[in-house]
Amino acid sequence: MEKLTMRLTTRLAAVGMAGIMLCWMAYGESFALHMERDLFASVNQARRAQGLPPLRWDESLAAAARRHAEVMAEHESAQHGFAGEPSLSTRVKQAGVHFRWLAENVFQGPSSQFIHTGFMQSPPHRANILDRDMDSIGVGVVERDRQFFAVEDFAQAQ
Repeated sequence: MEKLTMRLTTRLAAVGMAGIMLCWMAYGESFALHMERDLFASVNQARRAQGLPPLRWDESLAAAARRHAEVMAEHESAQHGFAGEPSLSTRVKQAGVHFRWLAENVFQGPSSQFIHTGFMQSPPHRANILDRDMDSIGVGVVERDRQFFAVEDFAQAQ
């Protein structure tokens, strides 16, 4: 009887741990998606404040942005490219985006508000957000060690 109780306890503990891990992974993923939507809304709010039309969400651009955000998180650094990684235009083409113009913002920080403020305080990043020629955006966010790595890919669609 004692062996049966021990087996049952061990299995319940294993199932409980698996459940906790799945919940934690789902929370992390859903929080990153929430941050992507937050950054998207912040970009369009900044554009509206300047009398510009909002950008439309492009899931293919977002896929390219997420892939690059993952590479940034692996390197623990916000950069536009890393050795051996395809260029922005190649990454976006591989995701299936057809474009005339491209731009990219990259940043890392503890929250979407911090990241958006950083973008808006940087003249080149702000210029990308307020570029009249752009009509679509995809945002990717990846978390690593309580730091969020964010990529905003902008395009003028063909």
